[in-house]
Formats: sequence, structure tokens, C-alpha cells
Amino acid sequence: MRERGALCAGIDPHRALVESWGLTYDVAGLERFALTCVEAFAGRVAAVKPQSAFFEVFGSRGIAVLERVLTELREAGTLTILDAKRGDIGSTMTAYAHAYLADDAVAPPDALTLSPYLGYESLRPAIDLATRTGRGLFVLALTSNPEGAQVQHARRDGEAVAASIVRGAAGDNAPARARGELGSVGLVVGATVGTAVADLGLDLVAAATPVLAPGFGTQGGTVASLGTTFGAARGQVLAASSREVLSAGPEPSRLAAQALRIAESLPV
Repeated sequence: MRERGALCAGIDPHRALVESWGLTYDVAGLERFALTCVEAFAGRVAAVKPQSAFFEVFGSRGIAVLERVLTELREAGTLTILDAKRGDIGSTMTAYAHAYLADDAVAPPDALTLSPYLGYESLRPAIDLATRTGRGLFVLALTSNPEGAQVQHARRDGEAVAASIVRGAAGDNAPARARGELGSVGLVVGATVGTAVADLGLDLVAAATPVLAPGFGTQGGTVASLGTTFGAARGQVLAASSREVLSAGPEPSRLAAQALRIAESLPV
């Protein structure tokens, strides 16, 4: 973020967007779309976030394209966050962890998004493996979809569910915080949640957590609202934008210019 700005550029090849680029919505169009993004973003932004679902919809051939995207970005020295939102228990969570975070995984990202709503400790296999392999996680804490509040704002013994997730991350990040660093267990907090961080008592600074904030740009998040939403934790926030960046396609040079323009607007 210090070197390249606080933007995480998304790669979201959903049908409407692929077709708006004049491409066919098939594996060939997916590959052209995704690799154009790699060309535009590699070496220019802090991180790139492919959305796994838009590759998975094409089966094994789509997954092969995703693996190529992750590999080429890694070779270009650009950090990747795979947005897969995995979450399960026991041996299944362990298998997910090895699929994405192990050193011998086919194309491991630098970080993976996880859903903790089977309980924060259900993520332990992924947390422990990421620690061993030097990778990171972004755990859903406070999302901006209207339905999210039903779970995330609910309270038990006076503590919001979202606050319990932050507390879990804070515990895992404690060694990093003692060193004066951010930890490797990040949190996903929507850029459009308004005052919910303060309202629910989420202490992101004490949690020493990187924050991935989707929803910046077209979805309503602004530079001003990031300051209002995150307060003292603003410097920990990596703003994620997909639609606003990708609307500049399909020319790689225009995509790159759009990404750089947005990154430059984000104070670090």
C-alpha cells in the first residue's frame, strides 16, 4: 500500500461485464477478460482480487484460467487475494486450507477470504496453515449487504457477533501487534457500512488487522466515507473496487490508467 496505493483491483468476469467488453461469455471470453486484467494491473496496484465464483461457473476450464491468473500475477510480483469465502468445519475446512494455502497447492494466492459463521474457531485449520506458509486471510466481519446485519449485528452477552470475529482476529494477531506490525488475519468490512464499526464497538486498531473494504467506487464507498467509517483504522484499509475499475475496459492501457487514478485518490 505504501508503494502502490491502497487499492485492491477486482477481477469479476460476470456475464454482463464480459459482454460489455465485446467478448463472448464462454471460456475464451473469460480468458481474454481475465488476462487483460492481469496485463493492466500487474505491478501497478497493491493487490488484485479475483472472484472465484465467476471462474468456477465454467468448471475445470474456468478454474484453469483462475490458476493462470494467480500464477501470472505472482510472477509479476503482485499480491493476490482470492475471493472464495470458504468456511466449514473439521476435515473439510482442513481440505479447503490445503487447496488454497499450502505450499504445494496448484496456484496458491497470497491471501484468501473466509466466512467465520460456523464459528471463528472453525477456521483454525486455515489460520494455522496460513501462519506456517506465510500467507494471509481476510475473514468476513461486517458486510454491506442488507441481510448481513441480521447475523453480524446480533448480540450475545452484550457483544455483537461482528465484534466477536474482530476479537478472534485480535487474538491471532497479538504477536504481530507486539512487534508493532499488522497481523496476517485480516478482516472484511464493507466500505458502505456507515457508522456500524463505531456503533458495534469494533476496535480495528487494537486488532492489528489489515482491512479489506469492498464496495469502494460504483457501489457507493468514497474517500470521505472511508474516513468516517474507519476512523483511526483508516491507514489499515485496502479499498476494493471492481466495477469502477473494470468499466474502463477492454483496453489494458485504459484499465491501468483507471486503476492508477483511483489508487492515487486513496490516502495511505
